[in-house]
Amino acid sequence: IRALAPRLLAEVEVEAEDEAAARNVGFRPLFAYISGASIAMTAPVTQEGGGRIAMTAPVTQTGTGGRWRIGFVLPDGMTLATAPPPADPAVVLRESPAMTVGVLRFSGRATPAAVAGARARLAAALALSPWEAAGEGGAWFHDPPWSLPPFRRNEAWVEVRRRQDVPA
Repeated sequence: IRALAPRLLAEVEVEAEDEAAARNVGFRPLFAYISGASIAMTAPVTQEGGGRIAMTAPVTQTGTGGRWRIGFVLPDGMTLATAPPPADPAVVLRESPAMTVGVLRFSGRATPAAVAGARARLAAALALSPWEAAGEGGAWFHDPPWSLPPFRRNEAWVEVRRRQDVPA
């Protein structure tokens, strides 16, 4: 269970047949945004001098039915007023509110089957806990695609709330 502070996302919405294809399509305009805005490709989230912004982890993904929202979490402290404006109208900056999430970490290639399996294991773990899902959730990917699969950090997540039938 993790408490997330409010954060700023750079996002695109894409149409694709599955999660992996959506990530590939969505990554390009987001990478063009951070490249054009002189945002360095490093992780984890850090703020660098000289107006450069570190590439952030995680990359976010939510969606179903062929429509997917892919995003980069921008560095702490960046606001809608201070973030470089995207040149591509497909890239949208959005504030994400604070929330409490259940997270299950997994490594390897983030295939649709691997993500679905992690989400199922997360749901099973929550069923045995004082927490319940409060939304659809999604997946986070912390490493670039060229990272060796066994060393990749991926996470299935879902917003949660404490169950009413369980004492605090």
